[in-house]
Amino acid sequence: MEPIQSLETADIQPLSPSVPVPPALRDGESYHVFISYSSTDYQWTHCLIDQLEACGLQVCYHDRDFFPGRTVLENMSDCIQESQKVLLVLSPEFVRSRWCLLEANMSLFRDCLERKPIVPVLLEPGVSVPLHLCHLTYLEASDPDFKNKLLKVLCTPNQQLQGSTVLPFHPPSIYNGKTLQPLDAVNEDSLSKWDCGQFSDMEVPDQLRLIIEDQEKYRKAVRILNSVSENKVWFRPAWVRVIIYIIGIIFFFLVAILNIILTNTFPEVFLYRSVVECVFLNASLYLVPLGLLIHICLWKNDDEKYIVREMKKAIGQANIILSEEKVLMGRRSNSKISLVYVSLERCKHEFAETFSDQVCAEDLFHRALLYFSSGYACCLAQRHFPFPQPSSTGHLEGGVCFCQYVSQQLSVDQWE
Repeated sequence: MEPIQSLETADIQPLSPSVPVPPALRDGESYHVFISYSSTDYQWTHCLIDQLEACGLQVCYHDRDFFPGRTVLENMSDCIQESQKVLLVLSPEFVRSRWCLLEANMSLFRDCLERKPIVPVLLEPGVSVPLHLCHLTYLEASDPDFKNKLLKVLCTPNQQLQGSTVLPFHPPSIYNGKTLQPLDAVNEDSLSKWDCGQFSDMEVPDQLRLIIEDQEKYRKAVRILNSVSENKVWFRPAWVRVIIYIIGIIFFFLVAILNIILTNTFPEVFLYRSVVECVFLNASLYLVPLGLLIHICLWKNDDEKYIVREMKKAIGQANIILSEEKVLMGRRSNSKISLVYVSLERCKHEFAETFSDQVCAEDLFHRALLYFSSGYACCLAQRHFPFPQPSSTGHLEGGVCFCQYVSQQLSVDQWE
């Protein structure tokens, strides 16, 4: 694929002479298309708008058609409602923009929008397409015939787009198993490998704000994760270890000096002790402190394993909460958390059918989330499972569902 030109200098190739005829506007429709774009892509987008309007299309965009004095959301809702289609100019800045994500969310999920067809245009190669648009087949701005393809889509009546590559609204199940953008620790640059990152619970990320209805659940889940750093690793920083090491050395020498003093002061006591008693006494006085020092020296070797265990426990507890919102976390490192959108309702129902006792089934499902949900989320995010694809059909179309993953882990005795 040829890289697109700079957005400041990109030229829009002229349309072919055989231009399709724009469809008639129905009652309540004022525009053929509402175009959503980032302000940084203004020049490229307005060059495209000029060409579309020259072909007879009625185009709506915020710079010109939003009414002053009304909120952005009100303007957006009305403009999309009055348009036949929604065109999204996808660029890195568009994906990062909160308002553009809100526009995409509204055009896909709000009932008042009458399921408008979405036309995503990929402005640059390598743009990370938002989760809620990843099921759509997008048009590429670098395609030499892009403008004619776009015009053909915009001039096709909505009812004729059902079998086309540009699709109207899809139910949320189409996103099942999809990967979300990971969470990064706010203190990533200053982390030691024995520590757990701190993740912000002040503001819910845009991508999760579009999915999670009860945002307090997200904040509660993050607080559980942050508790690892607050409560589990306080004794692992280097300065704490140095203090413990010094105390151990001082204790070792004090015991040795005490032994010498006792031996010289009360020689008759040590003279008549048996060999076994002497060995035991010396072991207590020397080997126990020495063992403490050796343990302190080797302590560092268990750092990474320790933090992995503690983070997995915390993420499992957080996933018990987040699973109700169809979101799971997974540990990628001590400073990065994977996020996936996945529904576990059918897997939970499978637990209920397998175990007749409802209370027992609920407890076992929560226990499975506690021990296995972090690993399962990571496997989904990486699109790789450490075992062959199960032959039986699970509850996740085209992938391994949660109860299949739990069954596989238990088959190799990995109930952690």
